[in-house]
Order: sequence, then C-alpha cells, then structure tokens
Amino acid sequence: MNVNQLINMGMRILMRKGMSKGMALMANKGKRPEDMTPEERAQAKNAQQTAQKAQRGLNAARRFMR
Repeated sequence: MNVNQLINMGMRILMRKGMSKGMALMANKGKRPEDMTPEERAQAKNAQQTAQKAQRGLNAARRFMR
C-alpha cells in the first residue's frame, strides 16, 4: 500500500463518520436525546431509520450504475 492509498482510506473513514454524525444531528434537530420528550425521541429515531434506508438505496443505485 502506498501513501496515497492510505490517505484515501483515512479520508473515507473520516467522511463516513462525519456523514453519520451529521445525519444524526439533523434527525435530532440539534437536541440531545436527554433533552427531548419521548415523542421527539421516537420521531428522531424514525428520521434516522429513514436516512439509513436512503443511504442504503443510494449505495445500491451506485452499485448498479457501474
């Protein structure tokens, strides 16, 4: 493995973590789960599941487009 491949691998890992944190933040609308009402928590969980399904769909579409 050369240096360029290592850098690309590290960037992919960081981007993946950043994207998942960003989607969680958007689903929670910037609130911590402790500060939410039970209804808000349920809504945030539903939003996170929807975002995960959308990500899986996009990944599948990318695979088919190759």
